[in-house]
Amino acid sequence: MKRKIADYKPLLWILAIPVLNIFYGVLNHGNTTVRSLMISWDDHIPFISAFIIPYILWYPFILAMLVAYFMKDKTTYYRTLFTLCLGLIASYITFFFYQTTVGRPVITETGLTYWLVNFIYQTDGPYNCFPSIHVLTSYLMLKGLAECKWSVLSKWTIIIASWTITASTVFVKQHVVLDIAGAIVLVEVLYFVVRKWVFPEVSEMSAMHANQPPLQEPSLEISQGK
Repeated sequence: MKRKIADYKPLLWILAIPVLNIFYGVLNHGNTTVRSLMISWDDHIPFISAFIIPYILWYPFILAMLVAYFMKDKTTYYRTLFTLCLGLIASYITFFFYQTTVGRPVITETGLTYWLVNFIYQTDGPYNCFPSIHVLTSYLMLKGLAECKWSVLSKWTIIIASWTITASTVFVKQHVVLDIAGAIVLVEVLYFVVRKWVFPEVSEMSAMHANQPPLQEPSLEISQGK
C-alpha cells in the first residue's frame, strides 16, 4: 500500500502551479505603463457570453490532462509540467516589464453565462494579457498529445477542448489575437528546449547507446600441442 502511494508522489509537483500563480495576483494591476495590443481583427470578433463555459472549464481541464499524462507516460508528464512552469515564469516576467490590457464590454444582460462573465471580470482584472496563460497551457496540452497513445475519441476530445478554450479567450474579451499568438510561440520555443535538452526522448537516448560498439569479451584460445 505504501509503495502504491509513493508511486503517486510525483503528482505533488503540480502544486508548483498554484505557488507560481501567486505572482499573477501580484502583477494583475495597472499601476505601471499599460499597453493595448488590439488590432483590426479584434474589432470583428463578437462578444459571445456562452464561451465563458469553456473558459472556466480550463481549470479542471489542465489538471485532468496533467494527471492523464502522469498515468500514461512519466516523461511526457515531467516534460509538460516543466514547460508549463517555465511558461508561467516567462509570462510573469513579461507582465512585469510589458503590461497589457483588454477593453471589456459592459454587461447589462441577465442569465447564467452573463453572470459568470461578470464574476470573472470582477475577480480577474483586465491585465496580465500578453501572453495568454489560458492559451499557453491549453496549447501545451496539444504538444504532449502526440507523446502518448490515445483512443481516437480521446484525442479529438482533447483537441476540440484545447482549441475551444483558446477561442473562448477572445470571445469573452479576456484577450486579443496577439495574446494567443504570443502564447503559441512561447510554447513552441520552450517545449523544443525542454524536449531537446531537459527531458529528451528515451528512444533517442537508447539510440545513442545502440550506436556504440558492443564490448568485446576476451576469447580464450586453447592451443593444442603436438
